[in-house]
Amino acid sequence: MTVGGEKFGGQGRVELLAAIGQTGSISQAAKAVGMSYKGAWDAIDAMNNLAGEALVERVAGGKGGGGTRLTARGEQLVRNFRALEQLHQQFVEQLNGQAGNLSADLTLISRLNMKTSARNQFFGTVSRVQPGAVNDEIELDIAGGHTIVAIVTHESTAGLGLAPGAQAFALVKASSIILMTEGEGARFSARNQLAGTVSRLMPGAVNTEVVLDLTGGGSIAAIITNESARSLELAEGRTATAMFKASSVIVGVPA
Repeated sequence: MTVGGEKFGGQGRVELLAAIGQTGSISQAAKAVGMSYKGAWDAIDAMNNLAGEALVERVAGGKGGGGTRLTARGEQLVRNFRALEQLHQQFVEQLNGQAGNLSADLTLISRLNMKTSARNQFFGTVSRVQPGAVNDEIELDIAGGHTIVAIVTHESTAGLGLAPGAQAFALVKASSIILMTEGEGARFSARNQLAGTVSRLMPGAVNTEVVLDLTGGGSIAAIITNESARSLELAEGRTATAMFKASSVIVGVPA
């Protein structure tokens, strides 16, 4: 839900408001929706600020020593959100009936709208999580049968909900890509090695952007110096391998 162009919140925050209305307690409401006490108050403060008026107010006195309750505006917001939620569900069901399974395309559209400075963006499914002493190793299966390995902290693994079967995306800057043309028998420490064919070369004043079409679909871009492009004798149609370290991969999950 957006109010005046500002992101107000979704089902999680409205459920918190509804739980406050039912229990009259911030702590009980936070527990009911799986939120910390501090997180609940932070969410309430944010909603009050965005609404421009109080949605939750303290109640002093009484046998229980006081508590919290929704204001009339807070109660109205919960009712209206429930009504909008029901209308939205009916709308989606109607579209699905007319255009087949729409949910997959809606998810794809949201991914296409993602903006990031990383040139390479891959979407896939977590196939393995290998815990380590400090960091975890994450394997992500992407299109074309390729696998990308990333190193993230324990906190990131837990916070992002990374587990086998979870959907996630990997971001890799083009400047982090190393290109290799003929390396049979050579060994490299880079965990990620994606083979493909040069499809585009875009020389600049100092660097050249090289795009490889990966086997099985997809592509990857690398930024290398003009001198490297010449020494590797890169040309459209030539096979090459893109290599990058697991530590160069940033992992994210759909919002």
